[in-house]
Formats: sequence, structure tokens, C-alpha cells
Amino acid sequence: MAVASVSTITSASPVGWQDAIERGFERASKTLRNITGMQVVEEKARVEDGRIVEYLVTMRVIFVLEDRSS
Repeated sequence: MAVASVSTITSASPVGWQDAIERGFERASKTLRNITGMQVVEEKARVEDGRIVEYLVTMRVIFVLEDRSS
């Protein structure tokens, strides 16, 4: 029986939301093993002087926990 866990992360990019998602996934992949899915739960942007300067996404990263009972 598999058991999954969810980790919520926030990632940022000066380029766009898609880039922020990819950066967040890349970073999560360095620490979390067995990632099976992601859900973007929020998109925001930081604005300065009437311009978007940073795109931010909050994501839930789903991963299967390893079974250590062997």
C-alpha cells in the first residue's frame, strides 16, 4: 500500500508563471523523491512602478513515501 505526502512550496520568477512553476518543480526534485503530481493553488505577481517585476506561484507537490519496512 502506497502512502503519499503533500508539500506546499512557493516559487518566484522574473520571467513568468510558467517559469516559476518549472523552477519550483526543479528545486523540489532535488529534495523530494517519488514526485507523482503537482497542483498550482495560487498565482500572484509583485508590482513596482506599474510593472510586474516578479511572478509567484504556490504549489502542492505530491510524492509517495518510501516503504522502509523490508
